[in-house]
Amino acid sequence: MGDIREPLRELTECGLPQALEVMGERWSFMILRASFNGLHHFEEFLSELGIARNILSNRLAKLVENGILKRDPCAEDKRKIEYRLTDKGLDLLPAMVALRQWGQKYGAEVVENPVLVDERDRLPIGPTSILSHDGRILGPADLYLVDRSKLGVRADGTFAEAGETPDRGEVVDFTRARNGRSAA
Repeated sequence: MGDIREPLRELTECGLPQALEVMGERWSFMILRASFNGLHHFEEFLSELGIARNILSNRLAKLVENGILKRDPCAEDKRKIEYRLTDKGLDLLPAMVALRQWGQKYGAEVVENPVLVDERDRLPIGPTSILSHDGRILGPADLYLVDRSKLGVRADGTFAEAGETPDRGEVVDFTRARNGRSAA
């Protein structure tokens, strides 16, 4: 996957170990899923997830400490606390969807209901993909590790410039993207 390898023993040189330190435990993901499903109160998490009170308290505190959730007083009753996703928490949605899709593909055959759909046309979402800077779909053979000082330097020595990144809601022609051509 490149001229160099990641320093696998260096846990601080990669985002994955840092992410796993925060999220690498089942209940953290289940609380996050519940948050994406609109749960906000301790008692809701407790009853919906069937989690032990002490474990829930610990996981919520860790998610708050790491900026995934924030604690806000409830508008109706200032004595109650609401747990709300932060921007950092919302940024975990693609990872959650990717893990969900992987579980559907390789886990026990589960026919999910309800189904996760695109709000606009109410059809199931497509598979989560790795996109290049210009929106092309990338596979394992398309990924390469380089030293930061060599960003944009192609194998032949020429220099690449970043293309236009697709915006949220922009339609990408996946057939053309799979063939390596930019979407129109």
